[in-house]
Amino acid sequence: MPPFDSPISQVLNDYKAAVLAKDVDAFVALYDPDVRVFDMWGEWAYTGLEAWRAMAAGWFGSLGTERVVVDFSDVQATVTKELAVAHAFVRYAAITSDDVELRALNNRLTITLVRRDGTWKIVHEHSSSPIDAETMKALLNR
Repeated sequence: MPPFDSPISQVLNDYKAAVLAKDVDAFVALYDPDVRVFDMWGEWAYTGLEAWRAMAAGWFGSLGTERVVVDFSDVQATVTKELAVAHAFVRYAAITSDDVELRALNNRLTITLVRRDGTWKIVHEHSSSPIDAETMKALLNR
């Protein structure tokens, strides 16, 4: 992972914390108002912060008492003065209130951030998983 002071590390750490806390406001604060997300679940694209907020509210609300631990691995990034791009593997693990893991899945993530007025925001996110050629099902475990 890049050094902690990089915008990528900060955003990924804030993403993990927001998801674990099921904090919709903290989660969407990571994104630009004009974000476009190619999420692998259900929609071709989410355009704009309000569409992404609705997705997050639905996701977090569906968890009940469960929480989700996010882990990023093999993070690779390129950062310039105004633009940052990263790709990584990400693992989402649902846990009970007693921290017992219930289930987990993996996917691939690419994010693009821009710096506006000194603040880094995600302007594009793309998640995916490979597809098994025989079954045409997503491979959710590495």
